[in-house]
Amino acid sequence: MIYDQKPEVIYFKRFFNHLQDGIIIMNKQREILHMNPSAKLLTGWMVGGFVPYCTYCQSRKVKPDEERCLLVSKQEVPYFLSKMPTYHGRNIEVEMSTALIFDDNDPENPEILLVLRDQESKRKDEEARLSKLMIKKLIEAQEKEHQRLAQELHDGVGQSLFSISLALDAIEAHLSDQRLVDYFNEIKQELDRVTTDIKQYSYQLRPQILDQLGLIPAIEGLLMSWKKTVPTIQFQLETNIDFRLASNIEINVYRVIQEALHNIVKYAKASNVFIHLLQKEEKINLTIKDDGIGFEVKQVGDGLGLKHMEERIHQLLGSLTVSSIIGKGTEIKTVFPLDHSEEVEEDDQSSVSR
Repeated sequence: MIYDQKPEVIYFKRFFNHLQDGIIIMNKQREILHMNPSAKLLTGWMVGGFVPYCTYCQSRKVKPDEERCLLVSKQEVPYFLSKMPTYHGRNIEVEMSTALIFDDNDPENPEILLVLRDQESKRKDEEARLSKLMIKKLIEAQEKEHQRLAQELHDGVGQSLFSISLALDAIEAHLSDQRLVDYFNEIKQELDRVTTDIKQYSYQLRPQILDQLGLIPAIEGLLMSWKKTVPTIQFQLETNIDFRLASNIEINVYRVIQEALHNIVKYAKASNVFIHLLQKEEKINLTIKDDGIGFEVKQVGDGLGLKHMEERIHQLLGSLTVSSIIGKGTEIKTVFPLDHSEEVEEDDQSSVSR
């Protein structure tokens, strides 16, 4: 019975069995005497088997009468990284350390404590972190370029078109031939259409209202634009947010709504679109719902539009789910923390440079 054992023995067994690092006790002949569940899961070895040489010890040059294995060749505690052959037939990258365990009754035959820490999972986690960081940087660079192009269209091209319009007005005042007047009117109408297109392109790239007034006014402006373009669809916004959010939250949420509305207008054949952007405790909940024709989520799950939305919400440490019923519409739900803070730029730069 476990209750008959001393408390320190009970705690040691719990520690031994639940530690994530692999713990192995072997003798000088490398025979495994004891091992914890993590070691079995990591290596596939069994008690009674033998610890193989790591890839470093397999190929290293040894002196006469020198033990090939670094784990048992010295009285000090070695600590190094190497790849260890496993029962599964592959080499795993591990961090290894060891210590001698002396028995007072048999000091000439010490046992060896071997600790294995899986470095592959750590490496994969680091690769995933760096991948997310690179995506974040790409999104930020894209948004900065959009902002620059939008400003150029508004201040550069837009102002030039306005100057041309004023010049045409001045010339038109001196025209007496009706045919020339009619021709000038056609030119001005075409110029007005181009000016409107430029304004729309600028707004799609980066609405100035987003930077000046914030997310909610930007969403309202986006809905007004869609109402003029597709008056057959009713757009409704519900929100309890009356304050500015962090800049990265505002632009990413805006892009998600922008992408969702584009897909709804293009594919859904909806009559009503509902957007709910609500703060609940320390989280922001965004729901975009339509009553359109719906679609098979599995068939378009790898679509770039959905992937882009997912990636933007993941940048906010949130989650995004899409549900759709044929003939009844689609619902996109996202949730992310309100108190989201961007990573420290110095940490990001140091991580990339390593």
